[in-house]
Amino acid sequence: MKTLSDYQHLFQKTTIASITLLGFSLPLFVGVESAKGQFLPPPPVAVPTPTVNPAPAPISEGYILGVGDRVQIDIFNVPEYSGPNGQHQVSIDGALNLPLVGTVPVQGLTTEQATEAIKQRYAEYLQRPLISLTLLSARPMQIAIAGEVQSPGAYTFSGIAGGNAMPGSVTPSSGGLQLPRVTQLLQMAGGVTALADIRQVKIRRKQPGSTVEQILSVDLWELLQTGDLRQDISLRDGDTVYIPTVTDLDRVEARQVAVANFASSTSQPISVAVVGEVNRPGSHTLAASQTTPGGFDPENPQQPTASPSVEGMGVFTVTRAIKTAGGITGMADIRNIEVRRLSRTGTEQVISVDLWSLLQEGDLTQDIVLQQGDTIVVPTASASNFNQSDNVAMASFSPDAVKISVVGEVMRPGPIQVPPNTSLNQALAAAGGFNQSRANTKSVELIRVNANGTVVRQTIAVDMSQEVNEQNNPILRHNDVIVIGRSGSAAFQDGVGGVLGKLGPVNGIFGVLRFVGILD
Repeated sequence: MKTLSDYQHLFQKTTIASITLLGFSLPLFVGVESAKGQFLPPPPVAVPTPTVNPAPAPISEGYILGVGDRVQIDIFNVPEYSGPNGQHQVSIDGALNLPLVGTVPVQGLTTEQATEAIKQRYAEYLQRPLISLTLLSARPMQIAIAGEVQSPGAYTFSGIAGGNAMPGSVTPSSGGLQLPRVTQLLQMAGGVTALADIRQVKIRRKQPGSTVEQILSVDLWELLQTGDLRQDISLRDGDTVYIPTVTDLDRVEARQVAVANFASSTSQPISVAVVGEVNRPGSHTLAASQTTPGGFDPENPQQPTASPSVEGMGVFTVTRAIKTAGGITGMADIRNIEVRRLSRTGTEQVISVDLWSLLQEGDLTQDIVLQQGDTIVVPTASASNFNQSDNVAMASFSPDAVKISVVGEVMRPGPIQVPPNTSLNQALAAAGGFNQSRANTKSVELIRVNANGTVVRQTIAVDMSQEVNEQNNPILRHNDVIVIGRSGSAAFQDGVGGVLGKLGPVNGIFGVLRFVGILD
């Protein structure tokens, strides 16, 4: 028969066991004999105040752990089981070496999955353990990019602190670590080209434990138009980003993409070719000005400049390239200009440009943005349209001045520069007019060198009262030569020989061109 002292002793043992089972994360051996309990340290006398080491916020859900990642592990109520400072690095074998439980494989697991795996291992020793795992610093990540970017290839990111650091640096901050985003990768790759289809960016991502790749679609146009940051997704180690080629160029979108922060840099010069009806055909380099619009100087951002520069926009367009090439000639067909562009796949795209619509309607979409390697073809007009010549000559992509030569019986013979749209009569007046005592005032000779190298000679009856017309008072072009003969000259050769006899042995039409410096 049990005495009162026996019941009191039994009641004390039951109470201790009950208190132990109701506690969280307390060793199971308290008041209970266990084979594993004999290897564990004695329980703390008093329940300590919960302490969790502060750590940066998780960089993103779904991050896949790998070799080199540094993590912070905190176990509620028993920080001694977290290891020194709770910081651990994923070893070369893809595992974490933790106190008490040993190695826990985590490579290929998300941070959430790794937390659960660690929790299961500690559950053998702790009652319902509360464990948190935070990524402190990410391992170097390699991400590939292909398609319509300036510099496709593989790029290595070493973690980005606060979202502002560039790849190659690990600088933890209170803002936590962030994975690189699509736009940051595009900036590293030199920006998208003018043929990039930013509506259908594709990201191929490997799935842990599977050979099947996940395909993600990103619409960066939506990011530009609505500010939808969900489109600028975080990238993972091993991701491949592909920027497809646009099949039908949208000129409005192209101009907006050109000024986006992930577009090609406008601070670097580009080389383009301009051929056809321009005054200086060939390869030309387009470079941005040092001063940007609004009077902002990148070298001295605190001191605004007084006079903004239009060239500082840094956007290289068709009209800017034509202007650099000396402007169009009088025979240019500005309605049917072509821009020939090679895509990253090696195919050539031909983009039609109608600069007449730009002049008449202000259609800026015709002045398309150029990229490295573009070729601009300015064709020859099939027939001159004098109704539009005035507008074309005064356009920004026309030459600022036309160089012509007036030789023979005028008061001031020689080369002169005249404004665009200058007529023959105006050029004669600019040369001082006829030498009335010697000149043949009834007709002159107009010598014109065409872009294809041919030379055309035309006899024009002079009527100083005529308005601009092709027969008696034509608009002059660059390098035109006007020859005024002597009174009574019957033919061009005799007239030129008599007029220029005092100037030296200049014979025939090519002698005239050599004399005025058009031909070597």
